Amino acid sequence: TNAHVILEQPAKVIQGTVIGGSTPEAGVVEPAVVPWVLSGKSPEALRSQAAKLLASVEAELDRPLVDVGSSLVAARSLFEHRAVVLATDADTAARALAALAVGEPDPAAVSGPARTGRSAALFSGQGSQRLGMGREL
Repeated sequence: TNAHVILEQPAKVIQGTVIGGSTPEAGVVEPAVVPWVLSGKSPEALRSQAAKLLASVEAELDRPLVDVGSSLVAARSLFEHRAVVLATDADTAARALAALAVGEPDPAAVSGPARTGRSAALFSGQGSQRLGMGREL
């Protein structure tokens, strides 16, 4: 089946918070939800990371959520035990981090061990564009 897409100009208003100015053109638009990824070698280490991040967030409540989220992904190693905080604002993030720090559930946080699995390559299309193309990988 073929598909057709018509692209138009994006909406003028983007849901989120504008950083660095009063209009979207003057600053960067922060998304409505920013994932904060934490990890540790053990459940205790993960709780410790959550407690340390909570202290940092409480010390600087005006820090942009995107800055925290991108720093956590770019500058940290990923270990077996992981958690993701869905930060919509500093208060929600702090509440979720406090819950993670003591091992309790929170609606804005998900945690558990990372699962390892096999990778798969998928060649989408309407049939075999070239017979046996996956064997060359």
